[in-house]
Amino acid sequence: MQLSKTEEDLMNHLWKLEKAFMKDLLEAYPEPKPANTTVATLLKRMTDKGFIAYTLFGNSREYYPLVKKKDYFSKHVNGLIKNFFDNSSSQFASFFTKETNLSKKELEDLRSIIDQEIKNK
Repeated sequence: MQLSKTEEDLMNHLWKLEKAFMKDLLEAYPEPKPANTTVATLLKRMTDKGFIAYTLFGNSREYYPLVKKKDYFSKHVNGLIKNFFDNSSSQFASFFTKETNLSKKELEDLRSIIDQEIKNK
């Protein structure tokens, strides 16, 4: 299951905070801040989808992520590769390196990362 763009934005705040009450999440947003009801609805949907949970403290809920950021985005990127690049990592890498206007330094850094992964295999 996937998060909507607005849910992803809220999830990013929760990943940064690690645990947060709704007021903390609202404070994390830049101006103009979303309405309380909007954030409450997003939190409910994200709980129902199994991305977050909460601990009750009286009438207050402290939310925390059930999914790690790295795991979520890894699944997301793998889905992109599967759906848009015929499950070909090399097609994805070719597109990524050509279409993102990476500097020579960034390309060299990527090559270094790839070389290190090859050594590790």
